Order: sequence, then structure tokens, then C-alpha cells
Amino acid sequence: QVQLVESGGGLVQAGGSLRLSCAASGLTFSIYGMGWFRQAPGKEREFVAVIRWSGTTTYYADSVKGRFTISRDNAKNTVYLQMNSLKPEDTAVYYCAGSKLYAGSDPRRFGSWGQGTQVTVSS
Repeated sequence: QVQLVESGGGLVQAGGSLRLSCAASGLTFSIYGMGWFRQAPGKEREFVAVIRWSGTTTYYADSVKGRFTISRDNAKNTVYLQMNSLKPEDTAVYYCAGSKLYAGSDPRRFGSWGQGTQVTVSS
């Protein structure tokens, strides 16, 4: 079955950086759009970034544009999220998600989800 496993979360000071990774198995990774979403306590899950299956196109939420970069390595079945200039409001559980031939921001279109990794940014 499809399995997505995130790693790389942790505690960082404001202004710092983290790199999240998501290793995928059980799917044809090269035809999956891969996204990152996050959920803060008491808030709904929100879109962060997505990358097309070819890796040629990316989209970002306005709140992270210019600070976060999504990338993928289809040879390793892995998607990454490089997060720079982190702010306390970036604190959330970050989820990796996959969708066959879809690369948009609607979480309802993603059928595969990881378990999440906690990112905490201290002020």
C-alpha cells in the first residue's frame, strides 16, 4: 500500500531553517503530484506547497512564498521542503501528501497522507 514517511521536523529559533523530507513507497512516484500541508493547534489544515510529478512546476501559499522551496527526487521517491527564515507562525504539524496526476492546493484531492512531523519555531 502507499506509504509516506516524513522526517526532519524539530525545534528551531525564529529566522532559522529546517529541511523536511518525505519518502514515498507503494506508488508510481513519477506520476504523483506531491504536496505539503500544515495544521496548527485549533486551526484547519492548510496548503503550503505542491510540486508537479515532473518537478517542473511548483505552487506556494502566499504565507511561505520566497521562504520555502519544494523539490523532489524521482529517483529516490522523495519530496523535500526547505524552510528558511522561519517564523513562530510557521509552527505546526507538517504533512506530506500525494495525488495521482494532480498538483493543486485542494487537500480533498490528495488520497495519500503521511503521519506528520512537528515543526516548532520559537521567538
